[in-house]
Amino acid sequence: MSIGMNDIKNGMHIEYNNGIWKVLDFQHVKPGKGGAFMRSKLKNLRNGAVNEYTFRPGDKFEEADIQTSEMQYSYADGDSRVFMNMETYDQVAIPVDKIEDAMKFLLEGTEVKVTYYGNELLGVEVPKTVELTVTETQPGIKGATANGGGKPATMETGLVITVPDFVNQGDKLVVNTDNGGTYSARA
Repeated sequence: MSIGMNDIKNGMHIEYNNGIWKVLDFQHVKPGKGGAFMRSKLKNLRNGAVNEYTFRPGDKFEEADIQTSEMQYSYADGDSRVFMNMETYDQVAIPVDKIEDAMKFLLEGTEVKVTYYGNELLGVEVPKTVELTVTETQPGIKGATANGGGKPATMETGLVITVPDFVNQGDKLVVNTDNGGTYSARA
């Protein structure tokens, strides 16, 4: 469906400049001289790049037909990871190289949102926080506080994050998945 500049809304998906984009932010500008235009911040759903674009009133876009499915990570199968659709129970194998960043946070049974454009996989959205167990770190220091310098810890998925000095191997932690993973709290 063809849409114009005035139809754009935050969260909308559009086809533009040979890409599939999600509208992160937009602002209509009416300068004192000249015609109105719109400044926008768009995220490319294929490569994750965020770009700013300026659109004029005559510009037309196609609304992208994006499907999102609630899925559960089931198991590893060679170079793929198998996910099960939570509504239909269909299973889908996704190559690891397409979802490497998401795999740092996924344990079997984790529920995710899988986004498709037609038959093309655009990405796997992990929950905002996940609970992971520390598999390797230096021993905890008694009396250490959360404000200390911190130390590296390897989680059960292979993810390495900085944790407070009091965290020990075997501790279950809440990990924030934004920005590549950060310590949030003990579980």
